[in-house]
Amino acid sequence: MCGIFGVYGHPNAAALTQLGLYSLQHRGQESAGIVAVDDTGVASLRRTMGLVSEGFADDDMRALNGPIAVGHTRYSTAGASAIENAQPILARVRRGHIALAHNGNLTNAVELRRDLEDTGAIFTSSMDSEAIVHRIARSTGATPEERLANALAGVEGAYCLLVVIDETFLAARDPHGWRPLALGKLGDAWVATSETCGLDIVGASFVRDVAPGEIVAIDRQGLRSMQAIAPEPLNRCVFEHVYFARPDSKVFGASVDRARRSLGRQLARECPAPDADLVFAVPDSSNSAALGYAEESGLPFEFALIRNHYVGRTFIQPTQAGRDAKVKVKYNPVREVIEGKSVVMIDDSIVRGTTTRGLVSLVRAAGAREVHMRVSSAPIISPCYYGIDTPRREELIAASLGPDELARHLGVDTLGYLSLDGMLGAVPTGPDGYCHACFSGRYPTALPNEPELLRAGALR
Repeated sequence: MCGIFGVYGHPNAAALTQLGLYSLQHRGQESAGIVAVDDTGVASLRRTMGLVSEGFADDDMRALNGPIAVGHTRYSTAGASAIENAQPILARVRRGHIALAHNGNLTNAVELRRDLEDTGAIFTSSMDSEAIVHRIARSTGATPEERLANALAGVEGAYCLLVVIDETFLAARDPHGWRPLALGKLGDAWVATSETCGLDIVGASFVRDVAPGEIVAIDRQGLRSMQAIAPEPLNRCVFEHVYFARPDSKVFGASVDRARRSLGRQLARECPAPDADLVFAVPDSSNSAALGYAEESGLPFEFALIRNHYVGRTFIQPTQAGRDAKVKVKYNPVREVIEGKSVVMIDDSIVRGTTTRGLVSLVRAAGAREVHMRVSSAPIISPCYYGIDTPRREELIAASLGPDELARHLGVDTLGYLSLDGMLGAVPTGPDGYCHACFSGRYPTALPNEPELLRAGALR
């Protein structure tokens, strides 16, 4: 899961892109980068490991001139966490340059790469995204959008792309529509972003989403669109509503906050805790679901866990050691709220269980009489191959432990999950057209032949 942001037609495109990346920092914290194209068509790149706030000095931003820019915040799902895998990618080619920022995961990346290497391609990273750049460079299409369309023919899996080919800005989305990608306007300039909160921070107005299988091209002649790939049955990632997206965003045509409140209300109906004293959230991604649970159950909502906002999201840390360490410094309980009480603790999901078990220990140590864990999604039982870091089934605690066993392992008095049907039915846009493979084990596409090569960064 990554964040992508781009601007066409604004004199301060790179500065706006940096702002946009701040709003998408929750989608990736390993690295960040910006490519800018100046008025003469020269492209410049700055990339850094770590957060947006840590990586772009004033001199860096002054070097990123021009009316076109694309940016990226990375959370690795294919390729190691290293500077050579930071995006955007910038490649010099015979006819100019190609810059590319990718959110998603290509399920046939191993095959694509081997085919390219067999015909002489040289790769400089272990990212799946680099294969698309090579395919664009080899395309003989007459226009930039035709070159990108040619490159995407035969590419499988999840992708939202922002691409600059010379002085043409392109946005593309896979035919299943796995990940969100929004278009907006800021005066005469165009803005593209993974989430609408990226439009808000720069003052742009939402125009529409990029459609599944569509390529939008923008240049001096204006905006044009082509249906590059015939749309497939919709498989939008329901986990965007559950966890990844910011609550102030709209994704897939619906408010994330409204979706999470609806999930919380349905959870209260399915898994009540009538004798509890209060409800609290594991902040921040569970706040809306906990409010929904409190509204439906009639239990008071309290701030019982305080989050240190200078610590990143634990789930998207690239290593287990990093996740363990972050839990210890990320949260602190409010003893005056918890002590002696029977509490309902709302979380959006349980993936590996490490974070949850540590949090339960904190709540117990603060004097909670009973802890009733409620989860506003179904149990995660299967790996995701479309952009979420759950590559191995044995890492998923709900795949090996039933609810009662898991409750004992976590140290809670009771544990309740939202049902799969309840989760899908609670999403505001309706139950159809969502990918739920990680919850159901039912994959909408063929699986990667060698998924471990992707995750280990061993594509070379």
